[in-house]
This record gives sequence, structure tokens and C-alpha cells, in this order.
Amino acid sequence: MSAEPLLSVADLHVSYGRIEVLHGVDLEVNEGEIVALVGANGAGKSTLLKTISGLIRARRGKVHLSGRDVTGWPPHKLVRGGLAHVPEGRRVFPRFDIRENLRIGGYVSPDFRTNGAEIDRVIESVPALARRKSSLAGELSGGEQQLLAVQRALMSKPKLLLMDEPSMGLAPVLVDGIFDLIQQLNRGGTTVLLVEQNAVASMDIAHRAYVLAAGKVVMSGPAAELAARPEFSSAYLGI
Repeated sequence: MSAEPLLSVADLHVSYGRIEVLHGVDLEVNEGEIVALVGANGAGKSTLLKTISGLIRARRGKVHLSGRDVTGWPPHKLVRGGLAHVPEGRRVFPRFDIRENLRIGGYVSPDFRTNGAEIDRVIESVPALARRKSSLAGELSGGEQQLLAVQRALMSKPKLLLMDEPSMGLAPVLVDGIFDLIQQLNRGGTTVLLVEQNAVASMDIAHRAYVLAAGKVVMSGPAAELAARPEFSSAYLGI
């Protein structure tokens, strides 16, 4: 782990109109970690990810990425700075085929217009996409779309990958594969900040975790230690 966090969020306040939904959130992600963000629906988890990735502007507070103050940076600049976001609901481009979706993900690359070989390599490395490589994204199953959304984000070679509910809407048989993929990416050097409704699975693969409740961090610590706390396990793990 590096001495300085890869991502640092300090005293973050975010409002929708007059309603404040994040109240002074502090969070750190170190290089090489999987950090889980756990909480009930409406706790502010997705809002936090969207603020970090520049989709929502904070009312107050700071976001630092790789030691740089990136507060208020637009999304495209953050992508160039090493951050990628796999949004809730996948958000693939349904009328574009797999290759076109991947090409869009690599738009920050200097060889954006000529990275066909890289796209072919990515497609062939994911059998589920290789089998459907001539299909439009809108024709793919939910699991295939999720794989495409992840690979699209990876085309920018991010240092930090934000993942928002990657298992949502997937058949149970596919869920384990998504968590295996997250671990595989992490072993390959990608740092992950994960929001996931499946708290049991996310805590099982995470190094550390934060619990968000009503827009505030109410618990944090090593994932294994946090999962062992009775107040956490009863509220979020159903134990």
C-alpha cells in the first residue's frame, strides 16, 4: 500500500436542491484495495460514487485522486486522471455493438481511433462477449451487459474503478462470476470502490469497508472485523 491514499474524500456535503443527502462524508481508498461501501437503500451510496466521478457537484468538501485535488473536475477529465465508473444499471449503448461500446470506453487513449487490436483482445479474453461479438449491446443478457460495462470502463486503463451494484438484476448463477471478476481485476492491479446490495459477498472480497447511513459514515474498518460486529452482522448480513 502507498503511504498516500489513492482516493481521499474529506467532509463531503452533497445536496439535491435544498435537501442535503451527504453530510460530511470522509473516506479513503488505498492503492491495491477493494473497499466496500455498505448501507441501506437511500443511504447515499450511489450519490457518493457519482460525486467522486464528477457526475454530481459537491456543495462542500474535497476529493483527492492520486494526491491531486480533483474536486469539481468534469467526468472526462477524471477518466484521464485514472478513474472509471461502472454505473448502476450498466448503461451500455444499446444500439451500438460490443466493439463500438468498447471503443467509446477507450476514447481517452492516445490511439483511440486505431485501438482495434486491443478491442479484439478484450473481446476474445471474455468468452461470453466473444460468443456475441457481432451483437448489439441491447441484445445481450443482463450478465453479458454487465461484463461489457466493466470491460468498457477498463478500456481507459483506470487506477481506480468505481462499481455501483454490479450484481443487481443478475441471475443467481451469474453473481458469483461477477465477484470472481472483481477479485481477478484487483489481483491484476486495479483498485476498486464497490457499492453492492449483496453485503455478504462484498464483505467477503473486500479489504476494508465503510457503512453509510442517512448520508453519514457510521462504521468503518477492516472488512473481516466489521463483519464480525453484532450490530453490523444483524443489520446488513442477516445474521
